[in-house]
Parts: sequence; C-alpha cells; structure tokens
Amino acid sequence: MANTNPLFFIAKLIPYLAQGLITTLQMSLLSFSFGLCIATILTLMRVFGNSPLRIIARSYVEVFRGTPTLVQLLLIYFGLPSIGVKFNAITAAIITLSLNSAAYQAEILRASIKAIPETQYLSAESLGMSTLQIYRYVVLPQALRNAIPALVNEIVALVKESSLASVIGVVELTRRGEYMVAYTFRAFEVYIAVALVYLAVCLALSQLSKIIESKLKIPGYERGKA
Repeated sequence: MANTNPLFFIAKLIPYLAQGLITTLQMSLLSFSFGLCIATILTLMRVFGNSPLRIIARSYVEVFRGTPTLVQLLLIYFGLPSIGVKFNAITAAIITLSLNSAAYQAEILRASIKAIPETQYLSAESLGMSTLQIYRYVVLPQALRNAIPALVNEIVALVKESSLASVIGVVELTRRGEYMVAYTFRAFEVYIAVALVYLAVCLALSQLSKIIESKLKIPGYERGKA
C-alpha cells in the first residue's frame, strides 16, 4: 500500500474490498428475498383483502416508505433492546432492509397487477374462467414480466442501502473502506475504489435485468416507452 500512484493504490485495494462485497451481496439478496415474501402477502391483502386488511397493508407501506431507512435501522438495533428484543448487527441490518424493501416491492407488484388492461379480465371471464384462474393464468404472468425491471432496480437500491449497515458495525464493503481510510489516511482514493465496486455491481445487475426482460418478452408485444 506504500505506492503513491493513485491508480496503483486503487487497484491494490480491490481484492481487500471484495471481501466486504461478499457480505454486501449476501445481505442484499437475503433482504430482497425476505422482502419479496412479505411484499407478496401485502399485495394479496391490498388486492383481495377486505377493508381492514387493505388499511393495514397500506399503512405498512406508507410507514416504511415515509421514514428514513437509517432511522429504522437504529430503531431496530438500538431501540428494541430497551424492550428486551436484541439482534446482532448483521441480523438487524437484514431485518431492516427486508422490512423496508417489502414496502417498495409491494407497490411494484400492486402497480404491475393494476397495469393489466381491464379487457384482459373481461376476455378471461367470457371464456368461463374463475377469478383464481384469471389471476393465475392471465394476470400474474403478465404482471411479473412487467415487474422485473422495477424489482431489479430494487435489488440495486438494496446493494447501495446496505452501506447503512456500516453505521452499526457490519463489516461490509463501505465498512472495509472505512478501515482502510483509518489505516492509510487516503480517503479520496479509498472511497473512489469503494464507489467503483458499487458501480460495477449495479451495472452488472442492470444488464442482467435487460437479459431477463428480453428472455421473458412476449413475442409481438412491446410495452410503450416513455
């Protein structure tokens, strides 16, 4: 690390930072998966539930979308122990990111379902399909295709938001960068290297989204572009 050339210094940092990237990706993927499970329940509550269930689901979404993720993290890690509920740092981070992501994913899924034209429902009904069959065979396959880009964007957002876990001591990508700054006092180069790693991961995920979207595209059908 003694070389003063910035590019050489950044290149030498990458293997060290990559060890923290593993933790970042693990947290992000677990949080996305748990969040998707919660989001599915919330979406069912809002689409098929009675009025109280819809109010509960909508309130959940508004609370987690309307408060900072960092505050949620601090509440779960530092606040809950005061009432006897304690989690280690990485568990608290995954719980926070999962609960937060669920609110956004629920809106993505709901919007994707609502975007299906009413004519699709009417056509399916005219064929004698039940409500369950309409959603299973007509609505959900199209809604999931429509949701893929937004869901991948949510994964990208989680990768970036996972950096908040460094505040409570999780040794992920950003925390490793902080350690290296304390060791070398070269904050500019270190944080440039950290940003480049995040950028590479997010660009790769975005490219993956395009590939998946292309594979699942319905022949002869293309959504309108803004």
